[in-house]
Amino acid sequence: MTAVPRYFSRTLLRSSIISLWSAVLFLPFKGLQASLMLFGVLFLLILLLTLAGTWVSPRLTMAAAVRERMHRHLPADRRYLLLFLLPALGVPFIAQNYIIDVAVLAGIYIILALGLNVVVGYTGLLNLGFVAYYAIGAYSFALLNTRLGLGFWSAMPVAVVITTLAGFLFAVPALRLKGDYLALVTLGFGEIVRITLNNWDSFTNGPNGIGSISAPTFVGISLVTLSAYYYLVLFFVLVAIVVIGRVQRSRIGRAWIALREDEIAASAMGVPSTMYKLYAVSFGAFWAGIAGCLFAAKMRFISPESFTFMESVLILCMVILGGLGSIGGVIVGAVILVILPEILREVQMYRMLALGAGIVLLMIFRPQGLFGGRVVSSRH
Repeated sequence: MTAVPRYFSRTLLRSSIISLWSAVLFLPFKGLQASLMLFGVLFLLILLLTLAGTWVSPRLTMAAAVRERMHRHLPADRRYLLLFLLPALGVPFIAQNYIIDVAVLAGIYIILALGLNVVVGYTGLLNLGFVAYYAIGAYSFALLNTRLGLGFWSAMPVAVVITTLAGFLFAVPALRLKGDYLALVTLGFGEIVRITLNNWDSFTNGPNGIGSISAPTFVGISLVTLSAYYYLVLFFVLVAIVVIGRVQRSRIGRAWIALREDEIAASAMGVPSTMYKLYAVSFGAFWAGIAGCLFAAKMRFISPESFTFMESVLILCMVILGGLGSIGGVIVGAVILVILPEILREVQMYRMLALGAGIVLLMIFRPQGLFGGRVVSSRH
């Protein structure tokens, strides 16, 4: 009989702490009355959600069982393609240009988040400077296009190779470190790249950025309209899902997951940890390079302000929100964190506050992410 009151008291205490913390953060912006109102609303909402969880939890267990059957009988890349492809194909026919533009941006972030998921989700290497590869890909493409006159399909492979090589060369010394030290080094690398791009006026045009980037073409047709460019981005998103899904189930993917779970045990079983970590960082940089090329070709102008530390944080939040190691979860996380700022545009001042509060709540109630769970497939 004491278990129920104890559970209820813990629920009340947790709801009070979270609500009080959010109200204190809100206090400098809207005053005491609005903060008290926020405290009351959050307290009731968290209390109701927690109590409802006792009813929802058995249903989630049933859903997890269904998901396990899907894992056994349908490869991950095909499953996510079926869920993702049909509604995605119809967006240009039913949406306005503003929605299509947001969808294009979401597609670019999906590629970025999938690349970071390889490094963080599969291999367990915390990277706080992933935006550096994004910037290198975008600037390499822009310089090849504007200085050498290469088109999209000629400049993109070269820019991606440069980005992948940059990821490999950085990883060679950086992977001697682990944990927080590795995170700090990657953060520093991201800032070094941004500051270099900002100060190297003779090569990157400094803070003025690079403009007049030509639009991509396909069989002689310019993909200058949003609808046409949307399908180009969608094509690369589908390629990323298929390729990363298959690599996840390969020997390399299993080695990455083994290193994430227990590096010492994996090394004892003959997995060369340094080599597979280099594979992971280079493979993640490859996708960041593709995303950078797509971003530069879409915007037709790039500058260092587009590649700040907050971009790395945003991409990492997408991976954490969806669930480390989950391809479908990363897609959902990227879509949510691209659409959410557009919904909250009228209260732009509080967008980061809402994002921070949401991540804290997620870590408390579902630390594995929305779709986190097993990532090792039973299929060979």
